[in-house]
Amino acid sequence: MKKLALVFALMSMTFLGSVQAQRIACVDVVQILESMEDYQAAQKELDQIATQWKQQVDQMRDEIRGLYNKYQSELVLLSDDAKLAREDEIMRKEKEMRDFQKKKFGPEGALFKKRQELVRPIQDKVYNAIEAYAEKKGYDFIFDKGGSAGLLFTNPRYDKTSEVKSTLK
Repeated sequence: MKKLALVFALMSMTFLGSVQAQRIACVDVVQILESMEDYQAAQKELDQIATQWKQQVDQMRDEIRGLYNKYQSELVLLSDDAKLAREDEIMRKEKEMRDFQKKKFGPEGALFKKRQELVRPIQDKVYNAIEAYAEKKGYDFIFDKGGSAGLLFTNPRYDKTSEVKSTLK
């Protein structure tokens, strides 16, 4: 019985000695970014640009409304050709407005590109600081608790992607 207890104790100590606690931390990237003057200045510039473009869209919309109201009020006096010409003009203006909106606010629009230009370097600076902090303090994983980024840093020794890929061959 003493031998069994001794073997069990040695196995337990070996197991506990080989298990390392993983160090995990979390940060709020949004809070970090919002506390940075560079980020605040970039956001202010983006807001100004977006406001300017929204005003242009509003002006286009007002022009279209004016054309439509004028068309409605003169409808009974217009010939068929004149009606078609006015309708075509209104539709052309609406298309111009939609194209402008897409060009400025679309997924690959000017506002998205400007955001990438202004904000990406600041985000990279924050992510590099998080990685340096994790390595300095010995963290294995750092999660973002404030945004949607999720996992911000992982120690490469825990990445088992290549091992899983090799089992698929």
